[in-house]
This record gives sequence, C-alpha cells and structure tokens, in this order.
Amino acid sequence: MGHRVLVVDDDPTVSDVVRRYLEQDGCEVRLAADGADGLAAIATHRPDLVVLDLMMPGIDGLEVCRRIRRQLPDLPVIMLTALGEEADRVLGLEVGADDYVTKPFSPRELVLRIRSVLRRASGHTTGPADLTRLVDAELTVDTARRVAERDGAPLALTVREFDLLAFLMRHPGRAWSRADLLDKVWGWQFGDQSTVTVHVRRLREKIEYEPAEPRRIRTIWGVGYRYDPLDGGPQR
Repeated sequence: MGHRVLVVDDDPTVSDVVRRYLEQDGCEVRLAADGADGLAAIATHRPDLVVLDLMMPGIDGLEVCRRIRRQLPDLPVIMLTALGEEADRVLGLEVGADDYVTKPFSPRELVLRIRSVLRRASGHTTGPADLTRLVDAELTVDTARRVAERDGAPLALTVREFDLLAFLMRHPGRAWSRADLLDKVWGWQFGDQSTVTVHVRRLREKIEYEPAEPRRIRTIWGVGYRYDPLDGGPQR
C-alpha cells in the first residue's frame, strides 16, 4: 500500500497487533497512546489515514475526530468502537468518521477497510468513466480531482460523504435502499444501516438550502433515498 497510517489507541496490545498487520501490508505505521499524542502526531507527520479508538483517557476519540474534521476534513478516519454499542458508533459517524470497526475485530478485516477507504480517498473508485464532472445548479463535483464545490466554494466532505454524493448524483431520480447504498458506496454486503442514515444527514447539512426540508436528497419512505437534481439532472 505504501501509505502512512496513524493508530491512536491506549491499549498497547491492540496497537501492536494493528501495527504488525499494517506493516505486513506495506504501510508505514506510527502509534499514539492517547488523544493528545495523536493530535500532535497528525500535526507533525500528516498521515494518510487515522485509526482512532473511541474510548481513551483525556481527549477521547470523539473529540479527536471533531478536531481533525475542523482542520483536515478530507483526512480519512476509521473509528474503533466497542461491540454492540450502536450509540457510540452513530456518535462516531456524526462527528465525521468515515468508517468504523467494532472490537473485538479481525485485524485482516481492519486492513481491508483501510484499503477500501484509502483507495477511495486516492480517487481509485469505480463508476461511469464519462461522469467525472457532475454539475447540478450551483453544486459541482469533480470525481477525478475529488473536489466538491457549492457556489464556487469548496465543500468540506469526508471520504464517504464525497463518495455518497457522487454516487447519488450519477444516478438521479432512482430510489436506493440503505442496504443498496451500503453495498454500492461502502462495499459492505452486510452492515449497520444507520451508517447510511448518518451520512445522509451530514451531507444534507452541507448541500441543502434547508436540510430539514431537503430538495436534493429525498427520503422515500419504505425504500430509502433518491437524488432529485434542482436543474433537471447533473451534467458533464
């Protein structure tokens, strides 16, 4: 892979296992034992991706993720959460995590998740090759450069938010279930569908004039979501 990955976790056993698996996969890995050290390492070394434990003493994972998003909105973050704590997973997604893995986890699964997020962050995604620049009224998405703009101003989108927006804009007028979107955007055959719900809510806050009454990303009750362009359809 050749990427720089920062692992922020106060459990040295977990950190060491993750480090060994990532190094075997070709990553350069740095470890941080708490949130403060993690933020310092991000500022100094600027990793390509952060693996971030949710529960840590001092500055916890949620606050670290909030600070990352304020300064580096496009830095991929994968959150490590406790098994069965759905509320914690949703909170992690709400503050901007791109993905999450529940403890105890398979190190191989984590490596695959990291590969997936880094591949998308690098622009190596699948999709219609001719739809690299999508325009809907004042909203523009350049999938080749991975840049989204509204009225000419860049939008601070996470990796998954960008992928979700680009996917929906490529398929205007079609209703997608949450399970469909997990498969098409996240590449998950199974997973927590609240992941999609949270990302849609965050995306609406960034692209809709009235997020509580969205005109672009519509909720289709009993089905899922549909993208309705304001100008009749995204153009190249």
